[in-house]
Amino acid sequence: MGVPEVSKDPNEGAAKRLRDSAESEVIASLPSNPAVLGETKYPRLVVLGIDGLDPEILAEAIERFPAETRNFQALAAQGQGIKSLATSCPPQSPVAWSNFITGMNPGGHGIFDFIHRDPATRHIKASIMNDEPGEDLHLWGTSYKMPWGGSSEPNRTGTPFWALLGDHDIPADVWRMPINYPVTAGKGLSFPGMMTPAVDSAYGEATLYTTDASVNIGKGRLSILREPRNGRILTSIVGPTNSFQDNFKKGADGELERDEDGEAIRLPKPASVPMTIYVNEEESSAAITIDGGETLVMEPGEWSDFVTITFSMLPMGASDMNGIVRFYLRSLSPEIELYMSPINMDPMSPAAVISEPSDASAELAGQIGLYYTQGMAEDVGAYKKGMLTTEEFMQQVELVYIERNRMLDVALDRYTQNDEGGLLFFYYSTVDLGSHMMWRHSDDQHPDHNAAFAAQSSEAWTKRAGSTWKDSVMDLILRMDPVLGKIRSEVGDDTAIMVMSDHGFAPFRRKFDLNSWLVDEGYLVLKEGSSKELPSGTEGFSEVNISRAVDWSKSRAYGIGFNGLYLNLQGREGLGGHGGELNIPGIVKPGAEADALLLELKRKLEGLVDPKDGGTPILRCDLATAVYSGARVGEAPDIQVGYNWGYGNSDEAAVGRITSDWLTDNLGGTFNGSHLMSPDVVAGILITNQKVKSEAQALADLTASILDFYGLGLEPGMVGQNIFE
Repeated sequence: MGVPEVSKDPNEGAAKRLRDSAESEVIASLPSNPAVLGETKYPRLVVLGIDGLDPEILAEAIERFPAETRNFQALAAQGQGIKSLATSCPPQSPVAWSNFITGMNPGGHGIFDFIHRDPATRHIKASIMNDEPGEDLHLWGTSYKMPWGGSSEPNRTGTPFWALLGDHDIPADVWRMPINYPVTAGKGLSFPGMMTPAVDSAYGEATLYTTDASVNIGKGRLSILREPRNGRILTSIVGPTNSFQDNFKKGADGELERDEDGEAIRLPKPASVPMTIYVNEEESSAAITIDGGETLVMEPGEWSDFVTITFSMLPMGASDMNGIVRFYLRSLSPEIELYMSPINMDPMSPAAVISEPSDASAELAGQIGLYYTQGMAEDVGAYKKGMLTTEEFMQQVELVYIERNRMLDVALDRYTQNDEGGLLFFYYSTVDLGSHMMWRHSDDQHPDHNAAFAAQSSEAWTKRAGSTWKDSVMDLILRMDPVLGKIRSEVGDDTAIMVMSDHGFAPFRRKFDLNSWLVDEGYLVLKEGSSKELPSGTEGFSEVNISRAVDWSKSRAYGIGFNGLYLNLQGREGLGGHGGELNIPGIVKPGAEADALLLELKRKLEGLVDPKDGGTPILRCDLATAVYSGARVGEAPDIQVGYNWGYGNSDEAAVGRITSDWLTDNLGGTFNGSHLMSPDVVAGILITNQKVKSEAQALADLTASILDFYGLGLEPGMVGQNIFE
């Protein structure tokens, strides 16, 4: 069976959009004269959130590229220049954006890291949601079950500022706000951003389909394809876990395996849909048909638009779940390689509410087409695992950027036509996620810098003559200037405009493993017969995690998260667990003993010296009781470890692993620029056309200023102050 007869218009779809310059898309839409908006019931305020925009790096971009940063310069000239904005402690996105959303510090809103720990078990858990498992009602005589009970509630406390505005009838449209999942409504539209899950997992997992059985992408999703038969390959798309389907674990003898209580062990069983790949070698193209439905025809190097997938969870369509994916055909020869994006929620029929009002996601899709709904749309995970090359990753970043520009068009049209006025917040992730992965190309001191690659032309991506990959971070920032220009032209000079970021950026050249250091110093004690991990790649290597390898009856401290250090505290750790080793109580006595241990750890960590070059890996250690206030201080890590410029905790240590060495070069497959450091080295940014008081500003101050702009006071627990004169 050959390739189906399917026409492909080269002037349509993602391929054409990628060939066009996203920057020119924005600039071409600018009116020749700034708009003059009419009188409104409430004053207008537009907040452009640019994740990761650093004040010092922006200043450098303005100096090097004055013609390409004219809108940043103009806004700064209207106000009082470019100001540093104190970020959160620690300067992690969920923490920082929660500060801004609630006007509280982490001791009030309860978000301390991307990763929290369960004190009962000392295991990692998500910071954003509190999930309570339910039970399964098994349907007799079938392989199906009905999930029953359980709950999933947001962990963050405090009321988002747009909800407070809505309580006073003040309109506020909030577009792609991070940490806005589950979605909080106000008077206006509300769309979530970072931390919004995909259909297949919390962050979304891409899949690589290939005929090359030698491909190694670590823990990534890999589907090895058979060679085409008559030009056809049969495969499938693996989707979310089917919570209605029983899947019993069987032993080598075919008998059911049972747990300690004699119950048959049930394994999660994913839903899937069939997919067929037709290969036409003569025309160097492939056609992809999903579940016998829509067919995509692609050439190597081409991105598809999003297509809809329906997963059937119960017979007869009784519980279908939709998702959307897009493909990138990497190659057809000598091996077939096909990238598939994470399975995003379908905005036309989402598996969970992803907008307020709930039908707004479908209305937006009707205006701009299907779009990324997962929180981190730029697929850093696929790039880390080698599923995408640098050039391919930046193409995907471009697709997200173009999509976000079209979303901005809709947002501005709605906002400028609203005669009530009020607030508009709009968010871009381009600088943050791009800089995380591209920093090493701009940093010739980074251990993973490749000078030859950095010198290669990036003009195909930037559309800027003479650009190279060495200027990647600069070019990501330059992408934001026409966005600001679009906003300034649409809302006019009389509208209050604020550009802000949650944190800045710095190099991540050396990895620190907090748990490995704690083991070496005797604060974290391994069980008899256990040892730290062998160096990665060594024969016999296996992961070592604190949940299995640590003797909690002798350990006094451990690390979980990107900045968190916890004491193994009596009366807190190991209580209410699930029995056995998980229920071993903490050994550090609260009060004087715990206080002395914290000061000892703080002194030692701040005094560490990098044996490679004499650098200081840790700039400062903040005790929770010293930097936080509010009802939830007791949930915080006892110490937030503030890494110095150039350093950061390793990904492995963040999830509780104990690697071989506590300080190593940051090489390959991870973030190489970062902000998971001390707040002192990665300040955020504030640029506004409003007059600002001379005092230093922080994220919670912006929240207080927004409320004051509309005549509202602070709610209990808020810690900011108005910065506008």
